[in-house]
Amino acid sequence: MPFALIWTATFTRTARKFLKKHRDLTDTFSLIIHKLEMNPYDPELKLHALSGNLQGKHAVSLTYSYRIVIRLVLTESEIYLLDVGTHDEVYS
Repeated sequence: MPFALIWTATFTRTARKFLKKHRDLTDTFSLIIHKLEMNPYDPELKLHALSGNLQGKHAVSLTYSYRIVIRLVLTESEIYLLDVGTHDEVYS
């Protein structure tokens, strides 16, 4: 059963800007979003828990340099998409 992806307003805005700047990653972004929806534990996503001020959130790899920050709500099978960008952008 696929997870419900919740596109927060912040993520929608950030993703739009990110994809406008990185048009070459549009297909990769779409593939990662699809994999996340189907199985967030897919090893290719490199799902990992975050700590510090992002404790309680997780990240998946878009590429070596870029991440997507999410909040998993496993009891309801929901994934809240929070941010996308470079390591420094999303972890600051």
